[in-house]
Amino acid sequence: MSLREVVIPVAWGELAGLRLERPGRPRVIALHGWLDNAASFLPLLPHLPELDLLLLDLPGHGRSTHLPSGAEYGLTTHVHATLDATDALGWDRFALLGHSMGAAVAALVAAAVPHRVERLALVETPGPLAEDVENTASRLQQAVAAARARPGTSLRVFPDLAVAVRARMQASQLDEACARLLVDRGTRPVAGGYTWSSDPRLARAAASRLTEAQVLALLAALVCPVHVLYADPAQSYFPDPVRRARLTAVPQAAVAVIPGGHHLHMDQATRVAALLGSFLAG
Repeated sequence: MSLREVVIPVAWGELAGLRLERPGRPRVIALHGWLDNAASFLPLLPHLPELDLLLLDLPGHGRSTHLPSGAEYGLTTHVHATLDATDALGWDRFALLGHSMGAAVAALVAAAVPHRVERLALVETPGPLAEDVENTASRLQQAVAAARARPGTSLRVFPDLAVAVRARMQASQLDEACARLLVDRGTRPVAGGYTWSSDPRLARAAASRLTEAQVLALLAALVCPVHVLYADPAQSYFPDPVRRARLTAVPQAAVAVIPGGHHLHMDQATRVAALLGSFLAG
């Protein structure tokens, strides 16, 4: 297995990623979660079947370029970035593997270009987070206020990477080895140590979200086979009743639930690969 760094030019900068090139094998692009990066999928790789893989750093994450000043991040930003990457590779058809936010992006890509997506493997999140319509105005007000506020304090600087690893372990309940993978790709050197390489604007609340009815309509439009993997217990922001309801909207969905945390594709890589590997291989 020989991974190499790739850089894909786009209109606003560059998309970075990790490429495992296996011509003739099933093509898969992997999309990480919010504030993670392409290294999120490294624990899975030794346990997957032979696939032609791109592990992508989404815009503003990992080693990909931040959006220009004044631009705003949204799920459609990541949808277009995913398609930019597949177009650059010359992939007309491909499968998608997504975790958390990356799974939401993957589902939107499959709904937007159903003729291009062959299979969809979603870890933890089938479709984007939704918003009650009654909260529309308050969400917009908070997002605009945050975007127009004066810049706050400077980014946290870690004196060494070990401190950053401990911070990431605490934030995400990851073991040290998994946290280090994300930290190694998700930090940059600065005066006095290291800081996160992700764009601070990613932490701002979105100005709008789809309603649950809109999400269900998008999921109902999926035409490719879908395999969903949930961790038990469910995350508080995505409770089990919502997870179950969404599955009923997907025409061709298989589901597996295993005990574990939100990053189960990292800390239970062998088991996750056993559940999703043959599906991704077609």
